[in-house]
Amino acid sequence: MDTKLKADIAESAVTTELLKRGFRVLRPVGDRLAYDLAIDFRQGKLLRIQVKSAWFDASRECYTVDVRRTKTNRRRMLRKRYNSSDFDFAIVYLADIRVFYIMPISVFSSYESTVALIEADKRQRKPRSAGYRERWDLLSDGAAQPETAEAIPAKFGGAFTGNTEPSPEVLGEGVETRRQVSTIDGERYSPDYECRKLGSSENCSSKHNL
Repeated sequence: MDTKLKADIAESAVTTELLKRGFRVLRPVGDRLAYDLAIDFRQGKLLRIQVKSAWFDASRECYTVDVRRTKTNRRRMLRKRYNSSDFDFAIVYLADIRVFYIMPISVFSSYESTVALIEADKRQRKPRSAGYRERWDLLSDGAAQPETAEAIPAKFGGAFTGNTEPSPEVLGEGVETRRQVSTIDGERYSPDYECRKLGSSENCSSKHNL
């Protein structure tokens, strides 16, 4: 399956899920903008959504998504980091298991190159990305207070306010998370840091030299 088709499938899945949850979804004309969708809130607020499709990395036993913008120029693939003003939230879709991650731009853009999304139950310690699994409530909270959306503690399986009714196939296990920041232990967050914390730096040290 080519990259463009995967992107189209992800965008369609995100649009459908947003509509099912009662959001009013807008789609820009063309692909010149840095976001793929927008949500129209009744109080006149628009939230811009960047849709991403994750792939499964068998060597690391996790899903991965690139946090950079990718363009092709004369047979060369160019990657560029997003600006904080490009969109408000990124929604990452894991197609084969129909799971969504909802991340504020401040969190999404704080990663160096890729985000590791751990779905295996055998992992005792979850990465910080686990705090954004099925966090649809952040969209409603972000419309009212975008500056605090990333700091809301979450517990999977708990009750949230807003449009948070889960799809039947995406109920998660209980994982306690804490305030999300772009630095950890005084060090800028990177996927390699995540791998070191999970004890798998040997498998992924070569994955982020892009």
